[in-house]
Amino acid sequence: MVVSYLLLAKSIHHSSFIIHHSSFILKLIFFVTFHKKEKLIVHTIYYMEKILSVKNLTKKFKRVVVNNISFDVERGNVYGLLGPNGSGKSTTFGMLLSTINPTSGDWFWFGQKGTTPETLKKIGAIIEQPNFYPYLSAETNLKIVAEIKGTPFSRIDEVLNTVKLLERKKDTFKTFSLGMKQRLAIASALLNNPEVLILDEPTNGLDPEGIIQIREIIGTIAKQGITIIIASHLLDEIEKICSHVIVLKEGNAIYSGLVDEITSNQGFFELKADNNTALLSALEELQWFTSVTADGELIKAQVRDDASISASALNQKLTEKGIFLSHLAKKKQSLENQFLELVKNTN
Repeated sequence: MVVSYLLLAKSIHHSSFIIHHSSFILKLIFFVTFHKKEKLIVHTIYYMEKILSVKNLTKKFKRVVVNNISFDVERGNVYGLLGPNGSGKSTTFGMLLSTINPTSGDWFWFGQKGTTPETLKKIGAIIEQPNFYPYLSAETNLKIVAEIKGTPFSRIDEVLNTVKLLERKKDTFKTFSLGMKQRLAIASALLNNPEVLILDEPTNGLDPEGIIQIREIIGTIAKQGITIIIASHLLDEIEKICSHVIVLKEGNAIYSGLVDEITSNQGFFELKADNNTALLSALEELQWFTSVTADGELIKAQVRDDASISASALNQKLTEKGIFLSHLAKKKQSLENQFLELVKNTN
């Protein structure tokens, strides 16, 4: 949404104010300055509102599980906490929700230190397997959760519709598939109309259809302006769902930033020629690549980050050297490949 104002006034020479709504991704600050013709012109500055700031957070049990991690979460984005099992994802969530005491470090929700009862009212979270009464209906189970949260029953149909379970609201929980149970859990986390939704491995154990349904639901929720933080070891899902990613390795945060930036390398070429030995030698002589390797019948050439080379330009260069290609394709490294390379190169 683009907002512009032209205000008329005689007495106000300078002022500033903030317009904010939970559905806005951006907070708007308007600086009002006096104009010669008694018009006040509003200058708008956009910035992303920081809703979570983690500073040097550490947790030790018998060993260090989370080691001095720091990252920020800005409103309206979908963040992925990415790492293999045992990397500290669930422990991090536990500390941020005050179910696990940290060894050291701080975090700030909405500018307030720690996690207070008032803060928890703004957060919906699923950090364990869905746990509902098996012989009660989806609707009745959500009524119990609504009573605990102090949420009106009118929200129940809304959240069931969001997770595509409205038509099954009278069915008992025990008749639900694993994917439907997970969707009902998400519905329960949405009952209090949270500003932040935390999901720990939301697609774990689901079949491909269930994964796609969860992905679509997360997209729907994100469009409502709710900030989402997802812990997952599934790189493909993080790449498809998230705008930002925090990569954990053995409790250390080794990357924090945009998903697009971690995959923004120049990519690589796949090539094949009648004489792959000559092709390999020719590619190694060029200055455009960081590595050139044989992969079966194909040659893979990784493009340098500071190089910009098109497929047609590479083909022309090789033709000049007497090498004629039968296959040439430029590809982008997936998040999975980038993640593996990042983990391998981080001590």
